[in-house]
Amino acid sequence: MPDIDQDLKRFLEAFPPLSVSAPGVDILRARAELEGRWQRVQPMVDMASVTDRSVPGDPPVPVRVYRPLPGARPLPVVVLFHGGGWCMGSTTTHDDLARRIASGAGAVVVSADYRLAPEHPFPAAVDDAWTVLRWVGEHAAELGGDPARIAVAGDSAGGNLAAVTALLARDNGGPRLCFQLLYYPATGAGDDLPARRENATAPVLSTADIETFLEHYAGGLPGPVPWTLSPALAEDLSGLPPAYIATAQFDPLRDEGEVYGQLLAKAGVPVQVRRHEDLVHAFASFAPIIPACGRAVDESVSALRAALA
Repeated sequence: MPDIDQDLKRFLEAFPPLSVSAPGVDILRARAELEGRWQRVQPMVDMASVTDRSVPGDPPVPVRVYRPLPGARPLPVVVLFHGGGWCMGSTTTHDDLARRIASGAGAVVVSADYRLAPEHPFPAAVDDAWTVLRWVGEHAAELGGDPARIAVAGDSAGGNLAAVTALLARDNGGPRLCFQLLYYPATGAGDDLPARRENATAPVLSTADIETFLEHYAGGLPGPVPWTLSPALAEDLSGLPPAYIATAQFDPLRDEGEVYGQLLAKAGVPVQVRRHEDLVHAFASFAPIIPACGRAVDESVSALRAALA
């Protein structure tokens, strides 16, 4: 079996990630925000503009809108949901990913700052994500975007929200989506999959971390698990937009993403599943500093660009 990319391995040894079950969510949030700002010491991807605004709702949802350097108008629009176990992360922690998607895909990116657990447990994040996607569908032209070319994207918990909102859009008559880009998504495809055992103590995300995040997000949920929490449980996955699912060998969520891809394909949805054999969970966040991670993100964004063309 291949090992973790050597540059990434050295970085993780020098800056070992914290376990969510040890220091607590507050400390993890603070560190994530610092790391998001630290990314800015790397050369940032230039944008024509980056604007913070608020999407009307109950409550309003903060978003950050990225417009790439001048090109043909109108542009496609990508709604981005950040990862962080539904408990941490922000537009700041995912600033680099938003910029890479905007520049690489030639798209307006709307990055959503949805509410976080445990203060705001499920379904608060879903409600906020759906509020933002519906607003983008109605205001794409105002953003300089093309309402006929809207996609969703997200990593980890954000990949979960992207998959869930794609289902909500299908079931509620729009907005009509043309693509979903899912990085190592949490899909609820099963906690008995091999990756959970093989990567139980993997760097960045362990099986224990997954359980802690889920407890914070939906631990008090009564009754059967709904598909709005675990999209792999949806009875019907047909009619969804084409998908690109990126997974990592050394990630306990690896198999969830790949099984979801199989379910989409079985339902007739065009899907490409790409496993990165030498990477770990959250590799998109390391793109500014680890070449292999940057190449993985570039590959996925190329697929997005082709779908939006």
